[in-house]
Formats: sequence, structure tokens, C-alpha cells
Amino acid sequence: MRIQKQIRCNQNNMKEENNNHIPAKKSLGQNFLKSKVALAKMIEAGEVNEKDVVLEVGPGKGALTEKLLIAAKKVIAVEKDDRLISFLQEKFVGEIKNNKLEIIHTDILDFNPTIYNLLPTKYKIIANIPYYITGVFLRKFLETENQPSKIVVMVQKEITDRIIARDSKENLLSLSVKAFGEPKKIMKVDKENFSPAPNVDSAILLINNISKKFFTENKINEKDFFQIIHAGFAHKRKMLLGNLKEWFKKEGKNGENLSQIFTEIGLSEKIRAEDLPLQSWVPLIKKVTL
Repeated sequence: MRIQKQIRCNQNNMKEENNNHIPAKKSLGQNFLKSKVALAKMIEAGEVNEKDVVLEVGPGKGALTEKLLIAAKKVIAVEKDDRLISFLQEKFVGEIKNNKLEIIHTDILDFNPTIYNLLPTKYKIIANIPYYITGVFLRKFLETENQPSKIVVMVQKEITDRIIARDSKENLLSLSVKAFGEPKKIMKVDKENFSPAPNVDSAILLINNISKKFFTENKINEKDFFQIIHAGFAHKRKMLLGNLKEWFKKEGKNGENLSQIFTEIGLSEKIRAEDLPLQSWVPLIKKVTL
């Protein structure tokens, strides 16, 4: 009996060892995080507690999943790689049985929060996403009606710096994120903390207090906001006024009074889009969309 038990134990250890050697898929942009400090910081940044439902994106081999299961009420883990599904199901068989963990085999960009009863502000996202989907991923969950209350995501350090506008120069990405929440850089994560190591350093980005208050309180339309800021940044070297005049002409609209609008709201005709903070776009958008 003892021999059979030892054989089963050895078989399980061999299976786990084989599964742990699942190589990262370059086509999926996989780089498995192995830093315990970074894992702990992600959970700390999300302020995960026993009342929380957490949507984990890209669980990989479950390093972060383990930590989340200890801290959260429930974890819904979305994994695209079919090789990792059975591994995760075996590793967390007890948590799955207890309905503490639900593993969804799909692309996060196809994921519908409503189907899994993830209601607005009633869940948090902790994400180790492939870096090449960062922009579309953030748009998907910031613009949706079923917004999470917080997003904690591992992204390229350069992207994090752009989002928080470290040099005080705004850009399309920073304004798009700030319109929905409060971005904050939590910590830099060196490339050596991943397996395999990527070509760039990373950073943990927190987006806090996610909502659509910016639009409702300022009484501006989301579509109008994004159209105008895209027009404003169309040509980086051009002044904001010139970019808007060009866009108005392209859209078949009259842009002759744009100079007057700039004067009325106190904007210099020589200002560039990157020099305009989020709140300063509000009067401009209201005036040009009348």
C-alpha cells in the first residue's frame, strides 16, 4: 500500500515537472512572471480582499493565481493558450470544485463580462497580458459599460511612462486612460524577472477609481471626445489649431471660427495638443461640437 502511494506521488511529481516545462509561446507574447515581489505588489496595488471577484488575465502557469486565491473571494482566470488549460485545471482542482476558481479558455479580447455576471465596479482586473494587445485591452475594459473598479496590469515600462505622462506631455493613450480613471506607476520590473526574459523592462500600472464621471459630469459625449483628441494629435509637429482646422475641412465642416473659439476659452493659437491637460479639452470639445 505504501509502495503504491509512493508510485502515485512520483507520477504526480513527474507530471507537474513536465507541465512546468511548458515553453512560452512567442506567437502569444508569453513571458512568465517569476518575481514574488512583483506578484505581491500586483495584489497589493489592487487592494484585493476576501470580498473581491477578480478577473485574472493571462494566468500562465498560475503563479499569480495562487496568490489571488488566498486573497480574493473568487477568481475568474481567462487563458487563451490551450496547452495551459489542463495544467491549470489539474493544479487548482480543489479550488475549481469549491467554485473559488473558474478557468475560461478564450481570448480576453473576445471575453464578455456580462456573461459571467461581472457588473460595473463589482470586480477588479489583474492582468499579465501580452504587451502587443495593451492598447486594445485597455480600451475594451475602460470603455465598456461593465467597467471594473480597478485595473492592475503588467505592461512595458515605456508604455506606463506614456500613460502617466511622466514628462508632462500628454498623448492619445494618456488622455484616453485618464478620461476613465487615475493611472499610477507602482514599480518597475526588470526583464530578468520573466521567463523567457523580454527585450524590454516592464512596470506595474494601476488604474484606480474607474468610471465614466468625466463624461457625465462635464456633459460631453465619449464619441465627440475621442474624435476631437484624435484630430488634435493627427500631426505631432503641428499646432492644435492647425490640426483641428485640417480635420474640420476633411469632415466638410466650417472651421473658420476655430481661432475665435480658442480666444474665447483662453487657449493660445500656438499651443500643441500634448500641452493640453485632460480638463482643458472640455471647453474646447463643448464649443466645437455645438
